[in-house]
Amino acid sequence: MFVRPFEILLILLNSIAFSWLVVARWRALRTAWFLLLSLVSAALAQFFLEGARWQMAPTYAISLGLCMWLFAARGRTSARAETPAPWPRLKRRLGIGLAVYALKLATVLPLVVPVFRLPVPSGPYPIGTLTYHLRDLARLEVFTANPDDHRALMVQVWYPAKASESAPRTRYVPDGEALAPLARLLNLPGFMLTHLKWAATNGVYSAPISERAATYPVLIFSHGRGGFRQHNTAQIEDLVSHGYVVAAIDHAYAAAGVDFPDGERASLDPRMLDRRFIDGMLPYLAQDVSFTLDQLAAINRVDPRAVLGGRLNLQQVGVFGVSIGGAVIAEACLRDAHLKACLSIDNFMPASVVQKGLLQPTMWIGRDVATMQDEGWAQADIEEIQSTVRQAFEGPGRNRYLLLIPGMFHPNFSDFPYFVRAPFDRWLGLDGPINARRGHAIVNAYALAFFDRHLRGAAPLLDRLNAQYPEVSFERRN
Repeated sequence: MFVRPFEILLILLNSIAFSWLVVARWRALRTAWFLLLSLVSAALAQFFLEGARWQMAPTYAISLGLCMWLFAARGRTSARAETPAPWPRLKRRLGIGLAVYALKLATVLPLVVPVFRLPVPSGPYPIGTLTYHLRDLARLEVFTANPDDHRALMVQVWYPAKASESAPRTRYVPDGEALAPLARLLNLPGFMLTHLKWAATNGVYSAPISERAATYPVLIFSHGRGGFRQHNTAQIEDLVSHGYVVAAIDHAYAAAGVDFPDGERASLDPRMLDRRFIDGMLPYLAQDVSFTLDQLAAINRVDPRAVLGGRLNLQQVGVFGVSIGGAVIAEACLRDAHLKACLSIDNFMPASVVQKGLLQPTMWIGRDVATMQDEGWAQADIEEIQSTVRQAFEGPGRNRYLLLIPGMFHPNFSDFPYFVRAPFDRWLGLDGPINARRGHAIVNAYALAFFDRHLRGAAPLLDRLNAQYPEVSFERRN
């Protein structure tokens, strides 16, 4: 987790000031002044240097109350001041007891919902990142009523970079307030994810691209319904650290909230909660994938950021997506032969994919029926996911892989378990019985092996991973 020193200092000073006020009984004027100034300084430093977050609200309230109490102590004390008459015993004990519980809450809450730092990727490459605003003038925006509105996307690209230990790391998201629709989908208050803007990644914005290779294979990522382009950043960074360029699409109106450079925010369309509407929108969202690939080709010719030009291997392009994004990329692979490898994570397959099959090498990553039942999925949804994936796996085509990971809940396939510290993440449904880092290690290892084999022709075989992860069920069809 990401340690924020002024948060720790402020919480510690609150405890010290409270203890002194309860025990000292106004006997030390200089100490009161010192604690007052220390609290004010620590609070201002935390607020302006580290950034305010809602988990610190009880701490701020206690700090304010203690400052007022200390200021009163300063006004009523002197070196020879008489000890004032004590409170009635019951009232005093009740006040102290409530204050102690408030201090505990103020201490625990920032630790339970921390400002996290993503795990260090397993590969040798440092990571750079850039964001592009793409506008498709050939396609109207179907989510809005404006007939002059064209499809617009925000796409973030991560790439292997030159080492830069001292460069500041990018924030996880620019503005956590855009994620309110996602928080509500997770049955959480809308403000619950606002603190994600302070979380740290391993990427450096606009870092020079690595010179270790002339070009790098490209992967395109599609997020889940109500998700956001960064919600699999840990997986993306791990792939990039092994020499891939990854472009993650923010599907406007299917994402929680997409902020454009002109200040407009495209929030989740409520119709995306309707399964029939989703089915009708899959081909449209799949076009986002092909359009992004076309724009990457343009960037490869002339990059306006002067970083990626000429460095993308667009002959070796793969796609992966989680949840609804897994259906989107499957639909995209059905329609676009430029996509050479398809990885779908924990979702149903569209009827078109089941009927026609995919020509590309394809891997499905999911979990067993018992795990889905443990998470509380409806039986109809379980049967649809299991049956459509099985039919697609057994359908036409070669190089098919099916990986089932027991104990993985749906949020385990994204960064969500990092948002809340264990075991509270399990209580909120953000984590399953499997250890979150173990689950991510399995997904990352198989995803890397799959893309290495079918985009790079790398020697290591996928089935060699079975010995490292014996708990998984792995099938393959050549």
